[in-house]
Amino acid sequence: MYATSADERRHAIAVRHPAWIWNNLHSYLDWSLGDLADRPLVIADEGTLTYGDAARLSVELAGGLKARGIKKGERVGLIMANDPLTVPLLFAIWRAGAIAVPLNTLYRPDEIRFALAEAGCALLIAMDRFASRNFAQELEEGLPGWQAGACHDLPELRGGLIFDRAAPGRLVEKLSGQGGGAEDHERVEGGDTALILFTSGTTGSPKGVEISHDNLLRAMYAGAYHQAFEDGRRAVFSLPLYHGFGLVVGLLSGMVSGGAIIPLLRFDPHQILAATERHRATYLMGVPTMTIALLEQAKRQHYDLSSLNAIHSAAAPTPSWVWEDIRATFGCEEIITSYGQTEVTATVICTAPGDSIETVSETQGRIVEAGIAGMPDQGGRIAEFKIIDPETGADLPWGASGELCCRSPMNSKGYFRRPKATAALFLEGGWIRMGDLGQFRPDGNLFLTGRTKELYKSKGELVSPKELEQILTANPGVSQAFFIGMPDDQFGECGCAWVVRAEGSGICEGEVMDYLRERIPAYKMPREVWFIEDEALPKTGTGKVQKAELRNMALAMLADQKAV
Repeated sequence: MYATSADERRHAIAVRHPAWIWNNLHSYLDWSLGDLADRPLVIADEGTLTYGDAARLSVELAGGLKARGIKKGERVGLIMANDPLTVPLLFAIWRAGAIAVPLNTLYRPDEIRFALAEAGCALLIAMDRFASRNFAQELEEGLPGWQAGACHDLPELRGGLIFDRAAPGRLVEKLSGQGGGAEDHERVEGGDTALILFTSGTTGSPKGVEISHDNLLRAMYAGAYHQAFEDGRRAVFSLPLYHGFGLVVGLLSGMVSGGAIIPLLRFDPHQILAATERHRATYLMGVPTMTIALLEQAKRQHYDLSSLNAIHSAAAPTPSWVWEDIRATFGCEEIITSYGQTEVTATVICTAPGDSIETVSETQGRIVEAGIAGMPDQGGRIAEFKIIDPETGADLPWGASGELCCRSPMNSKGYFRRPKATAALFLEGGWIRMGDLGQFRPDGNLFLTGRTKELYKSKGELVSPKELEQILTANPGVSQAFFIGMPDDQFGECGCAWVVRAEGSGICEGEVMDYLRERIPAYKMPREVWFIEDEALPKTGTGKVQKAELRNMALAMLADQKAV
């Protein structure tokens, strides 16, 4: 149980941060040592890194980066998964004035080559192994000469290092043994780029989003303030630190409340719940596919989850019956969902402590509050939103349904080395086109209605997959649903659905169709319904379902049927 109310927790955060005085992330870490030096920052079964440990290691590693010739503004690639050393490595890169480029550990060698070239990385640090992957071998075969800076396909890459997880101290020795401290590094300002995060690539080739120190500092504070993090919050997750959700909401926002992270290398429901019990986590993070799997695991096996205060499940709608089941099973006081994008750094819409189950299940929440002196905001909010017509770009009245546009001090710089894509992202006046459709209800909460790239036409009428997914997942027999547009000989295009049954459910295609007929017009009805297990869903490293791949799977199935 929380010892204080949400307002009291927010007040404690604001009092501890009386003015916005930090220019960069490593200066924030150094400032926090005043009262947090001995507190845990990263908790793992193999050991704990305190705030003081992370700061000391980051100084040593930054000196090593400088000795290897890394200069201000250069990019350092990381293939590190959620190893504890990732945290001081990130701060070391920032302390050296360089830009961190955390890469997806699911990338194939050709995708790694693409990302390294796209970001123009000067150095790559890669873990030796992860799950079934042998990065040391794969990189040597796919990028010959990369460690020596002699890879023909990567002219900007001057070298690389392999990180042996069995002996983490060796990487520290390799870098820190090369040169002294980082005190003489160039000054890093708030507007300097801190990160290049690659978009998940669910709708095309990933692009590197350029995010500044100031973007991250504001996002981390706003996230902690809006959700009223308690002092010493402990967040458990397997969300990768190469993604904004795990990095910003998990690690950085937690630092605002003197908290710690319990990062797991991969998603395993039993391991996450066991870690929650073992390390007394207070805050569990995931996406809905993960949350549902955790719920099912908690029903199969007993865990002591009495330390949990909140569960944050974001990135996709979750039906109200799931949230009610979660509250009953986990006993959490606070259920959180949110909305954001890499292009706006992190979360800009979020539910808050005290919101009802209906608000959490039906909306993504309201514009994030960030009440701090010296932060330019809009009535206490971190961002402004407006709605435009997705086809004409014309402004629409507030409360209308249309494409979301955001203006915020968390707006990224755009896409690294992609001026045309960046120009298409921004509208006049500093607004970013989010690419998502939605409307703000009278109570200020956002209801998402779809993504512009996912819309399809059925019998000549435009259809939003998200609307149908929310309707179908309200059925207790359905755990997840994904609607996609498919070619149709008669109408040109029509809708089809992939459905994941709820545990123990035997719902069939006919029952799905009957359920939908009672709730949607005929033109929105899917032509086909296919059932699939959650484990078989194609997902990104952050757990998001790849609809483009679902469409490819469906096309292959239909082609096979025609060939028979």
